Amino acid sequence: MVLGLAALLHWPEMDVLFLSPAYPPEMLQFSRGLAEVGARVHGVGDTPVHEMAPDVRRHLASYLHVPAMGDIVDVHRRIVAWLGGRRPDRVEALWEPMQMLAAELRAELSLPGMRPDVVLGFRDKPLMRARVEKAGVRVPRTVRVCTRNEARSAIKRVGFPAILKPVDGAGGADTHRVSDMAAFEAALASMAHVPEATVEEFIDGEEFTYETLCIDGTIVYESVCRYAPTVLVARRNEWISPIIQSLRGVDDPEIAPGVAMGRQAVAALGMDTGVTHMEWFRKADGTTIFGEIACRPPGASMVDLMNFSDDQDLYRDWASAVVTGAIAPRAPRPWSAAIVFKRAQGQGRIQKIVGLEAFVAAHRPYIARVDLLPIGAPRRDWTQTFLSDGNLVVRHPDEDTAFALAREAAAKITMYAG
Repeated sequence: MVLGLAALLHWPEMDVLFLSPAYPPEMLQFSRGLAEVGARVHGVGDTPVHEMAPDVRRHLASYLHVPAMGDIVDVHRRIVAWLGGRRPDRVEALWEPMQMLAAELRAELSLPGMRPDVVLGFRDKPLMRARVEKAGVRVPRTVRVCTRNEARSAIKRVGFPAILKPVDGAGGADTHRVSDMAAFEAALASMAHVPEATVEEFIDGEEFTYETLCIDGTIVYESVCRYAPTVLVARRNEWISPIIQSLRGVDDPEIAPGVAMGRQAVAALGMDTGVTHMEWFRKADGTTIFGEIACRPPGASMVDLMNFSDDQDLYRDWASAVVTGAIAPRAPRPWSAAIVFKRAQGQGRIQKIVGLEAFVAAHRPYIARVDLLPIGAPRRDWTQTFLSDGNLVVRHPDEDTAFALAREAAAKITMYAG
């Protein structure tokens, strides 16, 4: 089904073909950003028009409904037929599985933006690490494997403990830390559906992120966040309420090496215009080690987290970068914000939430958002989504105080299901 095809036939100054404007849910905000800065947004997705949220649909000038976004060859063919020889000004995709298709369309239509080889550098982890290592960045030992025997050979070279993860993956899915052959074999068995994986050196240390907004390869916005605990630990322990905290700036001497590493990685991989999200580690001796980087925004509500920290709209700034090639000057970040993800105890539907009222009463001025599942809602599968059963966002001008507030929320607010 095509919505508003007539609008596509008479394009004004700036038309953006945006792949998957309604999924994942935060793509709605990027669609909004494009529309608000004056672009005509032409969406392509597998959400039927009648099922699309009104807030998505009203930002689209036209929409091509395809049967399945995962069938890249079919989606490509349908888009080319829909365009009918006409060319948008930009093709954009912020959902990682669509980014290679966007790059192929840019090349095919001679449009500005990153080409397939550049995007591949952000998608293929062994290739990514080889390119950033060449630029002088310290990376974990990494071996690409396609079969169980290749994996067994690789673990002899990498050693224990090690990490197994998909080459083409995101968000920690199908990622395993293994300390012995029994755990290694169990992880291999659970990854039978993964066509290509890596066996990697395990890095023991604090985990941070480094985000940028770039315009023509120039970094115009930077942010650093930290995970507490590391993503891998949080994903393996249901009882933990994971915290992600945005730090006030990027000039702190303790994180400066990670920021410098991020800048090197962005340059080495040929970033053009868009958002990047990098994960990196700081070991106990202060050594910084690269994890991985993507040319997309972070998940787990981290763009919202940065917006709460900045009192700004990064969704709209990204759109402005794409459409106008510039963003308005930004003031220094006024807050350190922290998001706390809650996981209910028990199974079934949410029965009660304990400690929330007391926490809100005590810290109301520093609570930016409360977004917990309501009473009666079914629990989410915590193994499949970092968002778990909801979240709270706190913020404070002092980083230590913001983190203390987040830890208090993690410890004192409890959700129960049954």
